[in-house]
Amino acid sequence: MKIYEDNELLVLNKPAGTDVSKIETFIDLPRNGLIHRLDKDTSGVLLFAKNKKALSFFQKQFQERKVKKTYIALVNGIIEQNQGEIETLIGRQGIKQKVFNLLSPESKKTGPRQAKTAWKVIKRYNNHTLLEARPKTGRKHQIRVHMAHLGFPIVGDKLYSFKNQKSSLQRHFLHAKQITIKTLDGNEKTFTSELPKELKKYLENI
Repeated sequence: MKIYEDNELLVLNKPAGTDVSKIETFIDLPRNGLIHRLDKDTSGVLLFAKNKKALSFFQKQFQERKVKKTYIALVNGIIEQNQGEIETLIGRQGIKQKVFNLLSPESKKTGPRQAKTAWKVIKRYNNHTLLEARPKTGRKHQIRVHMAHLGFPIVGDKLYSFKNQKSSLQRHFLHAKQITIKTLDGNEKTFTSELPKELKKYLENI
């Protein structure tokens, strides 16, 4: 589960099905050391700060959009373009709702925020497309909402996919493959997580 550790930073390989808010109870870290978040059913690279100074330092990079993030996603349908970029406003669908949606600029009273995602095709399968997605912002459910809006929802996504979608996966096919971030010594470090076995197996069977 551990990818990297030093005096300021702990990098974990989060499995799907794990709530990030509960991970801190199982590891020896200061309270509220979580630098960023991944959805419960999204696997991959997850960063924790080991002290308050480090937490502030790393979170600032996320806020200033200086962190490079790469995700792997399998979507329903064949995307003809080899690459693209989508930029929209994203906000909650009503008060206290878990579902997020694209909103118009006139909806600012509901708190929409700008969201931007770049993507490129890795491989096309039978009615599926494997993508590399690079979110330029860090909105909740961003990649999932953007791909659904484009008409290519992520395989296994229960919130944003087609109602009649059938999938043998017990999770959605979204994996945080890589993060590049500057450490306190001024150097950049890149942390990588391999695609989980269940996702590799799913690709082999489509």
